[in-house]
Amino acid sequence: MAPYDSLNVGSHVGDAAEAVGENRRRVREYLRLPAEPVWLQQVHGIAVVDLNGSGHGTAAAPRADAAVTRVGGQVCVIQVADCMPVLFAARDGSAVGAAHAGWRGLAGGVLEQTVRTLGVAAADLIVWLGPTISQQHFEVGDDVRTAFVSGDSGAAAAFVNNTRGRWQCDLYALARRRLAALGVRDVFGGGWCTYADAPRFFSFRRDGQCGRMAALIWLE
Repeated sequence: MAPYDSLNVGSHVGDAAEAVGENRRRVREYLRLPAEPVWLQQVHGIAVVDLNGSGHGTAAAPRADAAVTRVGGQVCVIQVADCMPVLFAARDGSAVGAAHAGWRGLAGGVLEQTVRTLGVAAADLIVWLGPTISQQHFEVGDDVRTAFVSGDSGAAAAFVNNTRGRWQCDLYALARRRLAALGVRDVFGGGWCTYADAPRFFSFRRDGQCGRMAALIWLE
C-alpha cells in the first residue's frame, strides 16, 4: 500500500518485509538475474565493496555506497529515490560496477573510488547516469556548493542562485565534470527528474516517506 505501492525494493524505509522480499523476487525473475543482487547498506559515503569473493549473497548487507565485480553471476545494485545511480562497465566486458551518488557521495569522491576499485583505465570505461533529482527541483544551501567549489572552482557552473538566496544544484553536471577529470570520455544517460516524474519514480524530496528504486548491472 501507499507510499510503497510501486515495486519498492528498499528494506529500510518502513515497508513490510514480506512485501519488499516479494518485490525483490519479482525484479530477479523479470530481469532473469543470475543471482540475488548484493544489496548494500548505503550511508552516503564512498566505500566500495568488491564482490569478486564468495559469500556476499548470504552475508549481512555490506556498509558501502558502491560495488564492483569482475566475476560473472555477481549482481551489483544501488537503491535510489533522488540520489543518482551511476553504472560502470569496462569496454571489453571484464568488469562492472555501480555507485550511489547523492551530493555527499559525489563531493566525497564515490565515483573516483569506484573507478580506482574497478582497476580499469578511465578511457576504457562506459558510464551511465541514472534518474536523479533535476537542478530545477534540487535546492541546496551554501554548504553543498562549498563542498564542491572548494576543491574545484569550475564546479560553480553547476549551481544557480535562486530567489530565496539558496542554490539550485545540477547533480548531472557535477557527475559529468568529475568523470571527465578522471579521463572517462563515454558518459551516457541523464535527463530524467525523479522529483518531477511522479508516475515513474520515487522521490524522497517530493514525498518524504517513499520507496526505493533499483539500478542493477552484472556480468553474464
